[in-house]
Amino acid sequence: MKLYNTLTGKKEEFTTVKEGIINMYVCGPTVYNFFHIGNARPFMMFDLLRRYFEYRGYEVNYVQNFTDVDDKIINKANEENVSSKEIGEKYIKEYFKDADALGINRATKHPRVTENIKEIIDFIKVLIDKGNAYAVENGDVYFYTRSFKGYGKLSGQNIDDLEAGARVEINTNKKHPTDFALWKSKKEGEPYWDSPWGQGRPGWHIECSVMSTRYLSETIDIHAGGHDLIFPHHENEIAQSESYSGKPFAKYWLHNGYININNEKMSKSKGNFFTVRDILQEYNSEVIRFFMIGAQYRSPVNFSRELIEAAANGLERLYTAKDNLEFLIENNNNTMISEDENAKLKEMNRFKDKFIEAMDDDFNTADAVAVIFELVRFINVNTNGESSDEFMRPALDLLKELTGVLGILSEEKKMLASDIEILIEERQQARKDKDFKKSDEIRDSLISKGIKLEDTPQGVKWGYIK
Repeated sequence: MKLYNTLTGKKEEFTTVKEGIINMYVCGPTVYNFFHIGNARPFMMFDLLRRYFEYRGYEVNYVQNFTDVDDKIINKANEENVSSKEIGEKYIKEYFKDADALGINRATKHPRVTENIKEIIDFIKVLIDKGNAYAVENGDVYFYTRSFKGYGKLSGQNIDDLEAGARVEINTNKKHPTDFALWKSKKEGEPYWDSPWGQGRPGWHIECSVMSTRYLSETIDIHAGGHDLIFPHHENEIAQSESYSGKPFAKYWLHNGYININNEKMSKSKGNFFTVRDILQEYNSEVIRFFMIGAQYRSPVNFSRELIEAAANGLERLYTAKDNLEFLIENNNNTMISEDENAKLKEMNRFKDKFIEAMDDDFNTADAVAVIFELVRFINVNTNGESSDEFMRPALDLLKELTGVLGILSEEKKMLASDIEILIEERQQARKDKDFKKSDEIRDSLISKGIKLEDTPQGVKWGYIK
């Protein structure tokens, strides 16, 4: 297996620190709102990479954090006149709703910043003692970038060039313009904790170094996230983590490409900003997933209605092949496999090898999907009403196995209209009873099954999400 390592700028043979075990850390969401389609890509793709590692027999310790104290969270809390803790709790729950809908599995551990304040303070103390960090008079603590000789090695940045750029915002408290905050002194209306430097809260970058070290190890196998995190976030993580431990922080750094909307960068000002929650009201979650895996994770992706429709059509082809094969098996009377089918069975096994070969080449899901379509064509050509059970069942098992690795083709047949109507009646009754929690649960359950509802003056209309 080979993975592209951002740190070295090339594909490398994948080896683990401990045989058979992978320690993997992926940067999670800042929980102040619903996550958008751009956020969904790293969450989905690196969860899928974890699944593939497990498919290949590895034990994976997978940590994805929640940033639950941050300027954006504080601003949201002040806008809504609630605590930062309430905002964090609310949007962590909403994150799991959308992640579950997209088929993203729970991490081994989902730590929060606020659960690790003591460990963050202890980590900063070590950096100060080693001369890599310093406290200033107002209670802020900064990492001294000049103290780490390798600063810039992940992003390819030169610290002297960075210094010139940083002079636009000169902070007289800093020793060097590129120094970054490890601890921020308390400000009015912000959550705070006691520390040796006064009341305050952690800076952004320190949290991932601390949680990765605490829940995994000082040197992990993989650190992953979006391309936008390479600098400064991941660069700063390396500096503080390797200064703390004296060891390499991560063997492999993986970063996914951007998602553009209709060939433009996603932006609220352009009106092309979409949360996953918005998109799930219109499109089936499995279609979104299939769209995502249709491109290799490092490639940029263009999100458009035309491409989503194409993904929906492609997924429908796979479901049709699966349904047809299941129908033939259910109505099959032939249990004797022929010599020709025996030969075809051996030929069919090459698709699994090709699938693994694609996935082993820097996690190329696009090529893996292409292999699945090849398998479907092979099955369609070589199965009919005369085919034997001994040939068709292995074909179906292989199709389910390979699509299962990618988290697709897992939905059951569409719900019966009568069952949908019963649930709609139950929802209407719950609304009459002012049991809005139950009403929302029924609606969310239907959406998760690919059914959308529209409340109109004439009553509730329903239809299938594309």
